[in-house]
Amino acid sequence: MFEQAFKNIDNILHRDAGCGSELDYIEQTSWILFLKYLEDLERDKQTAAQLAGKPYQPIIAEDFTWKVWAIPKGTDGKLDHHKALTGDDLKDFVEHKLFPYLKKFKSDAVSPNTIEYKIGEIFSELKNRIHSGYNLREILNIIDGLRFRSREEKHEMSHLYEAKIANMGNAGRNGGEYYSPRPLIKTIIKVIAPKIGDKVYDGAVGSAGFLVEAFEYLKASKTLTTKDAETLQKSTFYGKEKKGLAYIIGVMNMILHGIEAPNIVHTNTLAENLADIQEKDRFDVVAANPPFGSKERAEVQQNFPIKTGETSFLFLQHFIKILKVNGKAGIIIKNTFLSNTDNASVSLRKLLLESCNLHTVLDMPGGTFTGAGVKTVVLFFEKGTPTKKVWFYQLNLERNLGKTNPLNESDLAEFLELQKTKANSANSWSIDIAGIDKSTYDLSVKNPNRNEEIQHRSPQEIIEEIALLDIESAAILESIKALL
Repeated sequence: MFEQAFKNIDNILHRDAGCGSELDYIEQTSWILFLKYLEDLERDKQTAAQLAGKPYQPIIAEDFTWKVWAIPKGTDGKLDHHKALTGDDLKDFVEHKLFPYLKKFKSDAVSPNTIEYKIGEIFSELKNRIHSGYNLREILNIIDGLRFRSREEKHEMSHLYEAKIANMGNAGRNGGEYYSPRPLIKTIIKVIAPKIGDKVYDGAVGSAGFLVEAFEYLKASKTLTTKDAETLQKSTFYGKEKKGLAYIIGVMNMILHGIEAPNIVHTNTLAENLADIQEKDRFDVVAANPPFGSKERAEVQQNFPIKTGETSFLFLQHFIKILKVNGKAGIIIKNTFLSNTDNASVSLRKLLLESCNLHTVLDMPGGTFTGAGVKTVVLFFEKGTPTKKVWFYQLNLERNLGKTNPLNESDLAEFLELQKTKANSANSWSIDIAGIDKSTYDLSVKNPNRNEEIQHRSPQEIIEEIALLDIESAAILESIKALL
């Protein structure tokens, strides 16, 4: 039911003049789904209040409820075509009445950690891109038929929403920065192994994949008490996201997975001065895939002891600072971080090795991130004691990864098993930090257990890397223009 509904909605959006890509499709589907979710949430809360003999104050005013503006129904339970808006009337109501009303929730909310604040933040960030009110009417009718109140319905809906995010990641226009391969995220969470009571943080939250997988992991870790469930809902998962669309998708993704009011803040994480981070601001677990390749402005770099335009290097400083002592992290970063000879890279490796125990480095093959030719590694570290030994694992696969042949969980099974004991194998080895060159702190991935043949890159890999370099060059030019 859900899968066909999503296909039908995409087909309608495809023919609408205002929507040109998968990014637009998921943005527009998200805000409509969100309002349908609110309708069901209100109904559940009202029922719970009645059973408890308590009054219930609705979140949304009557005129702006789904059952009034979107799907007014007659006594027969079917759409009342006399009351239902369509065409220009529907489009005008949405753009000039509904969105302004919902946008006000942000300033009226008592706290950012409320569903009211999330409503206001979301509708401050987006606009209706569906040009035809007739197309919008069709979509409303389809979404009204969806139910995601039971656990099974929410599971199916969240699974399909994840699939849409994955498609968006393959769609270009920087969609990939919102999506990290779920098998890799699940593996990172398993290695970090968060516990109930830990505070889990992602400062580059994107589609909230790390927080969602941490939630699923913790739900399955034990039989949850009522207190455990409340802890997971309210005081476990935290994120920050700079970009408006990613913020909306991340909030919606967490809601569909069962977090009612996600603690995700729409802000530029890197605008925060590291010197201002105090103990109360710190987290037990950090898991993230910060954006790489883009260049940050000089004034943003002033917030960091190690000045660099490389965004991921600034994020790594932020993550080290915001971890509690004994806190655990799993961070995806370009593999060139391990060997670059520029001052920032050397200083950052020194900081990481001296302030944290970098116990594991997972070296990923090219093609792990669809649409990006860069190779990446995952850094696993614990804060508070310096590194003495690093265990490396190089993921060597028999096939090339790509859109039609993505990473899967079985690919990482050996890594997970060997990582428990840091065992040596054809794909894994350890190095003593005492033996590395202290002038460079070079941590290059050089597998001593394999005779590496010269690997000639495929034409597609070369094209993808050229495309990525073009994107980076364009970003640099835009930054220069902004400063002129």
